[in-house]
Amino acid sequence: KWYYKKEMTMSVDTQRPFIEVFSRKDTNLEKIARRAVRHPDSIPEIIDGLSHDKTPVKYGCAKVLRIIAETRPDLLYPHFTTFARLLNHDNNIMKWEAIFVISCLSVVDDDNRVNRILKKYLKPITGTMLITAANVIKGAARIAEAKPKLSDRIAGEILKVEQAHYKSPDCRNIAIGHAITSLDKMVNRVKKPEEIIRFVERQLQNPWPATRKKVEKFIKKHQLDFTNAS
Repeated sequence: KWYYKKEMTMSVDTQRPFIEVFSRKDTNLEKIARRAVRHPDSIPEIIDGLSHDKTPVKYGCAKVLRIIAETRPDLLYPHFTTFARLLNHDNNIMKWEAIFVISCLSVVDDDNRVNRILKKYLKPITGTMLITAANVIKGAARIAEAKPKLSDRIAGEILKVEQAHYKSPDCRNIAIGHAITSLDKMVNRVKKPEEIIRFVERQLQNPWPATRKKVEKFIKKHQLDFTNAS
């Protein structure tokens, strides 16, 4: 069993069972992640921690895996099924972490596992929880970048945000802002960029100020002229 040594933080006993350190408020998760990268044999124990009874342990393990996913997704790819299952988790925080990790794993997805779960992955875009939808929309852009051939399919699902059902119209307008940011990253890769451009044009009078700013940024970047837009 992997042990967490004193060198990793200023106030940890000389030797403690690794999984227990997540119950401590002074645990340095970035250091744990760096150590896990150096010692990949510890990763299965961190994966197991996702189902721990103690919430701090569960969340701590999830955050460490998020950090690893950004820099060494190849180390987590063998555990793809675990993260895919978390998309159905009752705990939203665990679900959000899985959404992020899976988007990072798309970079090393030689077996096209992401392709097979893409429908489930993108489903939250149409509602009902804004935060979940926003996480998916952001993650979808990362997947499209890693897998350009999926760009049209992903863009088509993101465009459905306009008819999404969240807790309020404001939530939908916020989600639309996230959609514009993500679609901006793939507009040059899709077969029908005009669909994205028309979507952005329809948001010229969006009631949410931050979303209107994203519209303005999109227009300026792509040198569009909506002068005659109604």
